[in-house]
Amino acid sequence: MKLYGFPLSPNTRKVIAVAKHLGLPLELQVVDLGKGEQRRPEFMKLNPNAKTPVLVDGDFVLWESTAIMEYLASKKPGNSLWPNDARQRADISRWLCWTIAHWGPACGIFLWENIIKKMLNMGEPDAAKLKDGETQFQALASVLASHLKGREYLTGSQVTLADFSAASWIAHADAACMPWAPYSSIKSWYARMDKLPAWRDSAPKMG
Repeated sequence: MKLYGFPLSPNTRKVIAVAKHLGLPLELQVVDLGKGEQRRPEFMKLNPNAKTPVLVDGDFVLWESTAIMEYLASKKPGNSLWPNDARQRADISRWLCWTIAHWGPACGIFLWENIIKKMLNMGEPDAAKLKDGETQFQALASVLASHLKGREYLTGSQVTLADFSAASWIAHADAACMPWAPYSSIKSWYARMDKLPAWRDSAPKMG
């Protein structure tokens, strides 16, 4: 299987981490977003949305990182990441959807303004956007922190796709100046994620 992705992207990292956790071989083909490689015709044949990551498994082409994670997990039946039980899957799916719709966009503001713009020489962070981002982040972090109290992972005592997905957005929380200092349960949860070999091994170099 080949993954077309940008290692610094949260969406690419979580897919790589899931593959490593499951012991699935995955060849990475880097698509440099800073150089606009996602808009090249050959890549847009794989994903007309011009976004990474994209998985190619033989003649099967799949985009959208959450769908890719689910597909990879389905290749190893019986794993804790995406169990067969309907209620467990629904619970995991709930947090996957929450991350896509809410958590990712809120964290993404800080990643863009405080890290990516600097990397791409796109000027200084926008203070107004960061202020709005802080309001969004605080509201969502409160939800996440409250839920994680008394839990090792998002849906119980075992790591799932939901954890890889949500954690990918705060992998660079300090560098991005996310206001997560008051949320001890989030920090403890992320520390547990950071001890997973697959998570550590999927970490991109920041320079």
